Amino acid sequence: MTHDASYKLLFSHAELVADLLRGFLPPAWVEQLDLASLEKVSGSYVSDDLRARHNDVVWRLRWGPRWLYVYILLEMQSTVDRFMAVRLLSYVGLLYQDLINAKQLSSGGKLPAVLPIVLYNGEQRWRAATKLSELIEPPPAGLEPFQPSLRYLLLDEGRYSAEELSALDRNLAAALFRLEQSPTLDSTRALIQALEQWLRAPAQTGLR
Repeated sequence: MTHDASYKLLFSHAELVADLLRGFLPPAWVEQLDLASLEKVSGSYVSDDLRARHNDVVWRLRWGPRWLYVYILLEMQSTVDRFMAVRLLSYVGLLYQDLINAKQLSSGGKLPAVLPIVLYNGEQRWRAATKLSELIEPPPAGLEPFQPSLRYLLLDEGRYSAEELSALDRNLAAALFRLEQSPTLDSTRALIQALEQWLRAPAQTGLR
């Protein structure tokens, strides 16, 4: 639980979320994002019972002239949740219902786009379906358009090599992944010293 709370606290900082998006989304997407516009979204619409079963953070930012909501589910458990796509369908539905209730729609009265991300740091590699359709039996002919649809972006920390993470220069999210994978005390110490240098600015006190 302490690990879960620490991750949730870390990803409540815009600087870390910006580096996660900058370092691990397709470059063509990142070019269109206004990372300076990142705003944290309240999760108060989630019931206490549901909140006790998951850790997530929700941010929004500008994608061109429109808002994009980024739903980051932090999966810190050692086991892989086979039905993660179903969980995310529920969470995104709750987010949309809250936006409807708050009348936070586009000028055309439509809901914003949502990018669901699962950030996973378990020892096993993630093998669960990332598309909801893979969890549903093939429907009878003609019923395909009526099936629910959702796909999430998986960031499995253990799939990234040390070389790939090191290539992301001064990226806070990559540094966090490297700390998770750090094989020796010396390498951990070197990473912490580098982070202390990067986070010296007074504005970074909370994240430091």
